[in-house]
Amino acid sequence: MEKVEKDKDKMLPAQEAAKIYHTNYVRNARAIGVLWAIFTICFAIICVVVFIQPYWIGDSVNTPQAGYFGLFHYCIGNALTSELICKGSVFDFASIPSGAFRTAMFMVATSTLLVVASIISFSLFMFCNTGSVYKICAWMQLAAAVTMVMGCGIYPDGWDSDEVKRIILDALILSFLAFTLGNRQDKLLPEDFEVEGADSH
Repeated sequence: MEKVEKDKDKMLPAQEAAKIYHTNYVRNARAIGVLWAIFTICFAIICVVVFIQPYWIGDSVNTPQAGYFGLFHYCIGNALTSELICKGSVFDFASIPSGAFRTAMFMVATSTLLVVASIISFSLFMFCNTGSVYKICAWMQLAAAVTMVMGCGIYPDGWDSDEVKRIILDALILSFLAFTLGNRQDKLLPEDFEVEGADSH
């Protein structure tokens, strides 16, 4: 009788290896998830800075006249007095001097709001399936990347900035990482339940 109980307590080498693999997989997935969340927060900060940044064009050594243009705020220098006259507001579309600037501002603002919304969606981890939350964030980050690309493509000379190119690449990488995490999370639980169910029979 004791021998039978001891045999039940012993696990087959394959089962033990699967359990160790599962533990390591879950630990690694959580670590990658935490890194993804940190990078998403950093990306949101960068998006806000890009949106607010008034120096998309101008204010450099090669600028023939003092002044600069942002998405919605711009300043033009007076050649005689060297004084900057600033105009434009995010709340007043009519104050933005170009239709391209208005469209670009709308696209970049949408991108920024989507990234912030994906951070707010982190709270869903407490209530919803982890894989589903990753996928929700992934779609928002992918949409953020697309709207950022459109905003930068519409805005004149927007592609000359290396920072803008890096930001678009960051959004795409984060969305693909979230898709991968979501898909792996979905595949993880059903397979384990099948293995456990097969072992119990």
